[in-house]
Amino acid sequence: MKHFYFSILIVLTLSFSIQAQVESTIVDIGGYQMHFNIIKGKGTPILFEAGAGNDGSVWDNILEKIHKVTGTTLITYDRSGFGQSELNPNLKNDSDFGIKNGIKELETGLSKLGYDDEIILVSHSYGGLYNLLYANKHPKKVKSVVLIDVTLNNFWNDELLKMRDNNVDISTIPKPSGDYFLNANYNETMRYASNIDFPESIPLLNIFPENSLPGLPEPLSTRWRKLHEELDDNKENVTNIIAKGSGHAVFQDNPSLVINAIIKAYSKTLDERQQNELLQKTLDNAIELSIETKLNNRSEQDLNTLGYTFLGNEELDKALEVFKLTTILFPDSSNAYDSYGEALLNANRKAEAIEMYEKSIELNPENENGKKVLLQLKQK
Repeated sequence: MKHFYFSILIVLTLSFSIQAQVESTIVDIGGYQMHFNIIKGKGTPILFEAGAGNDGSVWDNILEKIHKVTGTTLITYDRSGFGQSELNPNLKNDSDFGIKNGIKELETGLSKLGYDDEIILVSHSYGGLYNLLYANKHPKKVKSVVLIDVTLNNFWNDELLKMRDNNVDISTIPKPSGDYFLNANYNETMRYASNIDFPESIPLLNIFPENSLPGLPEPLSTRWRKLHEELDDNKENVTNIIAKGSGHAVFQDNPSLVINAIIKAYSKTLDERQQNELLQKTLDNAIELSIETKLNNRSEQDLNTLGYTFLGNEELDKALEVFKLTTILFPDSSNAYDSYGEALLNANRKAEAIEMYEKSIELNPENENGKKVLLQLKQK
């Protein structure tokens, strides 16, 4: 299985950067208003879908960071009855406010805004079901999906839904409200979604944490984790990333992991020249942030992970650039020189590789693997 374990990826933002211009937009959806926040740019737009009970503002802490590097359009919105979005006054029955209607409202809003063509989807928790249904309806428009500890469509079987009914009293939830209608339609939503899968033509990056939903009973949390781990079984379009040390809201606990996952998904829509420009922006930001991030040693891990990602993808030139940068930013790191030496070996630059391994061992005499590689190189 394709599992990648990242504690954190490369930090992409500047604390003193100019804030991106966010446009708060109200769209008329047939007699009632839906609220969107848009950071305009060029490229394939990215739509963010919040979890249950949340509005689009939960994404605010990562949007500027993503926009700074990608320059593309970012869209968040409040689902009906949440945030600044109204409930449809024309709907009479609880069931009328189900997820199918929610998808129609989203489609109408995106169409009126002019973002109903190619798009990248990002979601958290319950919002993953919106990504699922939208991608299933528009498989040719959706270029990529980033799932952040989402509710998978096969989690809530009939037994668990009955258990939920015994523990959730919707009569205590104010009506009418987005929360009320979400819970009133919850079981039907799960049964409906259980018969739908993401199209295999769409790349999925599935991020899930070690510590998801700690409040769930152990059998449920185990089932949640197991289904996420199995999501990429025999599926070429799915890549799993386990966010070590994170809880359910990974974009808050480990924002740079989520930021980089989204940027990576976006990069796949670019040509080679544009991808190289994106890489340069990423590296420029890493250099400017190096003094701040050295305080917790994050950026060394970030850069090392990025370098090995390029190495694994056989993008050797990019890997060499990243590893070299890491030795410049972290000249006292044995691991930085060891990694750069490995990349140089892959590039058949033996003399330089020997120099890097010697430096690594000088900084850390206990680097046994480095000693072994260096001995082999000098015997040839």
